[in-house]
Amino acid sequence: MSIRLMMVDDHPVVRAGLRALLEADAEVEVVADVGSGDEALQALDRLATTGDGAPDLVLMDLNLGDGIGGIETTRKLRAQHPGVQVLAVTTFDAEADVVGALEAGATGYVLKDAPTEALLDAVREAAAGRSVLAPEVQQLLVRRMAEPRTALSPRETEILEVLATGATNREAAKRLFISESTVKTHLVHLYEKLGVESRTAALRVARERRLIR
Repeated sequence: MSIRLMMVDDHPVVRAGLRALLEADAEVEVVADVGSGDEALQALDRLATTGDGAPDLVLMDLNLGDGIGGIETTRKLRAQHPGVQVLAVTTFDAEADVVGALEAGATGYVLKDAPTEALLDAVREAAAGRSVLAPEVQQLLVRRMAEPRTALSPRETEILEVLATGATNREAAKRLFISESTVKTHLVHLYEKLGVESRTAALRVARERRLIR
């Protein structure tokens, strides 16, 4: 039996290249490829009620440009179509992306520059509902488990990512719909976890440790 899958990536050239690579394997059938999270959810609803039904697997990029991101799309997809597996296929191995995707329900996480055979193996494993993680991702998670006291919370990660854009505390608070004092409180905890004393140092360490992109 073939593996029926859908691809979600906001770059048409990437989708075309990945589709050609996957369809060269006799076991794989690409039933749809879309460029946004909203399109993915709509396509899944349509496929689920017509023809052969929903795909076995969705290959999900996490950085989808405008609209809902790959992590939120994964969360909604898994809630609405629990029988469909999700494999995150992306260029980022930042802790925030890895943990976010897995918590949202992704079965696995691999990088786009993985060798062809490794990617196909990941597709087969994920389609069967078995967890599959790129070696780099496995190392990241092992490190996180070994140092749980220094792991960042989702909110702390959000704040760091906003500050990385050059935003002030006040601007970060506005974007995240929290108070400026809450941002400052989180920063105190962040500095302690990262062993730093300034915002610049916190961002540098966070990038070095791949906590943020």
